[in-house]
Amino acid sequence: MIERQNHKLSIRKQCELLGVNRGRLYYKKRIVEDEDLAIMNLIDEQYTQTPFYGIRRMTAHLGREKGLVINPKRVRRLMRLMGLIAVYPGPNTSKPHPEHKVYPYLLRGLVIDHCDQVWCADITYVRMVGGFMYLVAIMDLFSRYVLSWSVSNSLDSLFCLDALDEAFSQSAPQIFNSDQGSQFTCGDFTGKLTSAGVEISMNGKGRTFDNILVERLWRTVKYEDIYLKQYRDGYELIVGLRAYFHFYNHRRPHQALGYRTPSEVYFVSRGSSFAFPPSEAAEEGYIVATSTL
Repeated sequence: MIERQNHKLSIRKQCELLGVNRGRLYYKKRIVEDEDLAIMNLIDEQYTQTPFYGIRRMTAHLGREKGLVINPKRVRRLMRLMGLIAVYPGPNTSKPHPEHKVYPYLLRGLVIDHCDQVWCADITYVRMVGGFMYLVAIMDLFSRYVLSWSVSNSLDSLFCLDALDEAFSQSAPQIFNSDQGSQFTCGDFTGKLTSAGVEISMNGKGRTFDNILVERLWRTVKYEDIYLKQYRDGYELIVGLRAYFHFYNHRRPHQALGYRTPSEVYFVSRGSSFAFPPSEAAEEGYIVATSTL
């Protein structure tokens, strides 16, 4: 919709009228070498299985299991490009923007026993044939229902804001939990949450399992869809993910939900009698409770 040859309206003014960030207009994706892309895909596969692998352990894995001669500096650069940070107990495992406010973690000891009590969000790397994109999802923690998702070719905050707007069009949570990434700590994102009266919770440094259920969502999405489909471009990815998340929400039964689907718990079961056993999250500081809805 931007008319670059329009002599009456500057590009800046057109972007303001359309509500478009000029960074998206001028952004040109850097070409990633085929060799780097192949290594990134290997890192993604291993990280999906073992998200606690740091730089050194990932470098050792690539050398021992894949026969690659690679140094830790290159692995660090590629993992940084992918937005991957090892999740293990230790200092400084999250890298928030230095000027952004970091909020405390509110889920420790909290009994999560109803829908829209806690939403969680995270970003993951998505490989494609000849390239990659990033995927963000917002999920209701109690029902595992994915309220919204969005993809982007850069790690800016705009696609996270798009996902938040879509989620808010359906409902609003009492608490919103995320990591300390700059996409979630920026003023635009936290401002939307506070304006809606939502309490903000952020994973603590060195906390391995503060967002465990959304991490397991990524493993499910990748093994059941992305790795099988080998999407060629962004259009195929969006079409495929739209179909998969519909399947995940409405047709895929979850053992932790008493073999109900997330949509049955999120929509149908509110106000009706339904009980299911506590999930693995009970071991990690918060409890998704056995409850009658």
